[in-house]
Amino acid sequence: MTFAPSNILLLLLAEAAVSFYFFPHVFPKNALASFFLLFVTVQGTAWCFYKLVIYPFFRSPLRHLPHPPKGSYPLVGHGLILFKRPPGEAFLRLLKQTENDGLIHFRGFFHTDRLLVASPAAIADVLVHQSYDFEKPPFARNFLRKFLGDGLLMTEGDEHRHQRKHIMPAFSFRHIKELYPVFWSKSIELCEVVKRELLDKPDKVLDIGHFSTQVTLDIIGLAGLGRDIGSLRNSDDALVQNYEEILEPSTEKAVYFVLHLLFPPWVMTALPWKLNERVKVTTGNLKRICGEFVAEKKSRMKMESEDHKDILSIMLRSNNFSDDGIVDQLLTFLAAGHETTSSALTWATYLLSMHPNVQTRLRREIHENIPDPKALSGPNFAIATLLESLPYLNAVCNEVLRMFPTIPVSARMATRDTTVCGHFIPKGTLLHIVPWATNRDPALWGADSEKFVPERWIDESGRTTMNGGADSNYSFLTFLHGPRSCIGERFARAELRALVAAFVGDFQMQMANPDEKVRPGGTITSKPIDGMRLKLEPVTWGQ
Repeated sequence: MTFAPSNILLLLLAEAAVSFYFFPHVFPKNALASFFLLFVTVQGTAWCFYKLVIYPFFRSPLRHLPHPPKGSYPLVGHGLILFKRPPGEAFLRLLKQTENDGLIHFRGFFHTDRLLVASPAAIADVLVHQSYDFEKPPFARNFLRKFLGDGLLMTEGDEHRHQRKHIMPAFSFRHIKELYPVFWSKSIELCEVVKRELLDKPDKVLDIGHFSTQVTLDIIGLAGLGRDIGSLRNSDDALVQNYEEILEPSTEKAVYFVLHLLFPPWVMTALPWKLNERVKVTTGNLKRICGEFVAEKKSRMKMESEDHKDILSIMLRSNNFSDDGIVDQLLTFLAAGHETTSSALTWATYLLSMHPNVQTRLRREIHENIPDPKALSGPNFAIATLLESLPYLNAVCNEVLRMFPTIPVSARMATRDTTVCGHFIPKGTLLHIVPWATNRDPALWGADSEKFVPERWIDESGRTTMNGGADSNYSFLTFLHGPRSCIGERFARAELRALVAAFVGDFQMQMANPDEKVRPGGTITSKPIDGMRLKLEPVTWGQ
């Protein structure tokens, strides 16, 4: 049984009062306050000693699981790995250092039990076989709720099943194929905007991250809201500015996020921290903008046909969501829907710049199969079939998603006593699922697991494989698995195919500073800390 701190204090007060009443010769009544403080001090010390020493080292049912051979400190445990950059890299080191059969036990701050889910079998248990035994930790949901409301990512249990059921039609296989012309036309528009920007840049250097955010917001605007936000045409767009401010991968924001995991919300809100005010302003702006989108869409739907299949139209026609609920869903889909591919496109340009031979081979495949990029926008052209059939394009996209998962670290908390790979997991245990580590685990991907090798995704017949040579689908965690997997996986993959094909077809890329050491950072998502400055040279399509 777990007692709240207020209940414990009441219990101690009652204990002191009973002691004074029955043992007045031992506990004089005129010293009630002093003895109450003594009871609190003695029993509080005993409780702390039990929680910090006795339970974790002698009573915890998890203490016999494999644990890292080094790196633990008194009271801190391995808690500092939350601050390490790149996010997930410290967990990868734990995987390499620790022999295990699916779970690695380590201790967080104040010796709290933590588990790293290490093997495909354990991942399958947590994400699929017993997925509803595990939920996102309350402290993580409370933090993300500031930005995403109570959308699909924040709900659990029956509410999550209800929301996913009514949103899923917008992400059907057939619907994604119908969206390819949107993806391609926006990809071409991106290239045209970048070419115009380069006219004013004698050094031909641009930070690609800003343009990635613009184009992916435009795409999710059309697919999610049924309207062109026009970020590419308006570099001062309020939506872009607010999302870029929130998602900027600064050290301050990383500390802000980690502190939210360690302290209750009221403590963080009370701090005289300017970032608190900026978060309040930006999230307020985003809710206002989404509210305006909903009101505008409801007005337009009175005059539109019912064959519109954007996410907002589907939710409004279902009558299963209140206006506030729809705003929460839009906050979720605008953030997750653009950030996944924006991050992936940015990392794709980095990896291709660092591997010019891969870039050249990919460009050759694109030019050979797409002689005229503008022809693909025609209504009678099977653009989805074409892009999905290009083996090297799909191999490159898969390898980018493997090496740089948008969300490198995730967590689940056991909602009841359960098991993983036959090991007992007590209620309240925090488990870390780390796509960054699993996707780069040499035990799953081989000795070149941390190298950019698109060829791993192509089989002997020259076709794209589904697993990249790994033995299990659970070796690739970028989109997770099971009922809590990313609902927009097909959408993100299709969008990335189009963007990479168009951009590589139009530009020769190299790092602006070939000696720059790019550092992945971010709070929730993975982005380059100092941006992604590339030197871009337009190329003639087909030559």
